[in-house]
Amino acid sequence: MRKYILIVFIVLLLCPGLSFGITAREIMAKSQEAFLYPGKDMKIRVEMRLISSSGKVRLRELTMLRKNFGPPGGQQKYFIYFHRPADVKGMTFMVYKYPQRDDDRWLFIPALNMVRRIAARDKTSSFVGSDFTYEDVSGRDIDDDRHDLVKEESVDGRDCFVVKSIPKKQDVNYSYKLSWIDKESFLPLKEEYYDLSGNLYRVFTAEEIKDIQGIPTVTKRRMRNVQSGHQTEVVFKEVSYDIGLTDRLFTERFLKMPPRRWIK
Repeated sequence: MRKYILIVFIVLLLCPGLSFGITAREIMAKSQEAFLYPGKDMKIRVEMRLISSSGKVRLRELTMLRKNFGPPGGQQKYFIYFHRPADVKGMTFMVYKYPQRDDDRWLFIPALNMVRRIAARDKTSSFVGSDFTYEDVSGRDIDDDRHDLVKEESVDGRDCFVVKSIPKKQDVNYSYKLSWIDKESFLPLKEEYYDLSGNLYRVFTAEEIKDIQGIPTVTKRRMRNVQSGHQTEVVFKEVSYDIGLTDRLFTERFLKMPPRRWIK
């Protein structure tokens, strides 16, 4: 009996994720729910700082509206309005996010008075010159990757699951990603992206978490390109959940005529 207990202890020590009775996919699904789906809807005022390797800073300020259309992991719609700088003021961006299919994305460029449909293949392109991609903004479908629980580790005193996610098909510009998921809130505290040669090239960090309306929220985050030295800092200055956004806000009509009530 003592020998059996010792064997079980060794197995749990070597495979700590087994002790929690949770799979890597379940961890990532809970993380997506906590990070991308809190509340029925959301409004945030965002300040984005693009920082070059030499320390030069460019500012972006925008309002993001998001509404869930179904359970966590299901359909969502996003609407983004840019307030500054002058060269992007009035630009709008809209996303229809679907489970198990490519998202629909539109960008309105006021200087050209043109709505541009963003192709699915552009999802890994830079989002308005930042180190975040279009896919980073709205998230990636859980089942587009294979997930493995590789270890457990602490980040800034928080116990985390560390999950390795490998794309099932090469539709992105990285070979795999490591995610440090907080065991308590299931928020991603850190992510490392490795390029197609297996070298680290982007690092995401959650630098500030606040409780807003009872919901743990990452209010300051950073994406750093370790190969170029460029980085992007994002700060949520105002966050509101469950504000009653209507479905009609998320239509092409409002790309050209943004809803002033919600973006001022």
